[in-house]
Amino acid sequence: MKKAQEINNFKNSENELLKNYNEAVKDKNFVALVKKLKISDEIAMKYTSKLETTVKELENCKSCPNLFACKNKMEGCVSFPSVDDSFLHFDYVACKYKNKALFEEKHNTLVFDEPEAIKNARMSDIDLSDKNRAKAIKWIKNFYTKYQDNKNIKGCYLHGSFGSGKTFILAALLNELAKKKVSTTIIYYPEMLRNLKESFYDDFDIKMNNLKKTDILLIDDIGAETVTSWSRDEILGTILQYRMDSRLPTLFTSNLTIDELETHLANTKTSVDIVKAKRIIERIKQLTEDLELVSENRRK
Repeated sequence: MKKAQEINNFKNSENELLKNYNEAVKDKNFVALVKKLKISDEIAMKYTSKLETTVKELENCKSCPNLFACKNKMEGCVSFPSVDDSFLHFDYVACKYKNKALFEEKHNTLVFDEPEAIKNARMSDIDLSDKNRAKAIKWIKNFYTKYQDNKNIKGCYLHGSFGSGKTFILAALLNELAKKKVSTTIIYYPEMLRNLKESFYDDFDIKMNNLKKTDILLIDDIGAETVTSWSRDEILGTILQYRMDSRLPTLFTSNLTIDELETHLANTKTSVDIVKAKRIIERIKQLTEDLELVSENRRK
């Protein structure tokens, strides 16, 4: 009696699947998806409900204007099938808006007091009227051209007067390269150190790996931080050593000359360590060309 009931339940289930499938194939988009996957009716019938979800989410994407208007179950993604023998596996596939957001999140880490000015900086916006900026502008143009052929070229240590546009000029360069899908990271150095301290037990390793491995790194306003042995040796030293070994371009801005930076790095609240400061400076020299920019204060 029990076995007969099981057989009856199975038949009812089969009939329900067939009924749902016959209803689904009335939709031309459903039929087109089944043909695209090159699966039999028997397989498609087993996954009718999930395939219908895929069809609906693909239809949502056609008229979707941006990520915030997404109507799908997982924002910015479509539940899409892949074929494995007689089974279908459904994975979430990111749409163009989601991919763009992920790319920008991964490749443009901005930690600035005035992020909009830096985020929107472009080489075409750089003021060319000040002759004092000519050397720096020439350098970024050469870097932009040469980087297309040689990913291991030197960065620069750009130092000079307050408000002379050092950060804007280098950020404009990185923003242009980011448009070509180059991985770029811009960090305001004192804020980065505070950020790393706060995330020490959270996503510290992820952030450090990004700083070490990003294609091009701009460390803005080095020398403005309070020096500790941790920030100098464990953070800055580790990042620079990795980037030097991997020959990854690294750029700096500072109000200090390279010699003044060495003195700054040697002095912590508890000690003076000239040797360790020299090690950092040697790594910076290996990674960069020395450039000076002394100009009017544009922050007035």
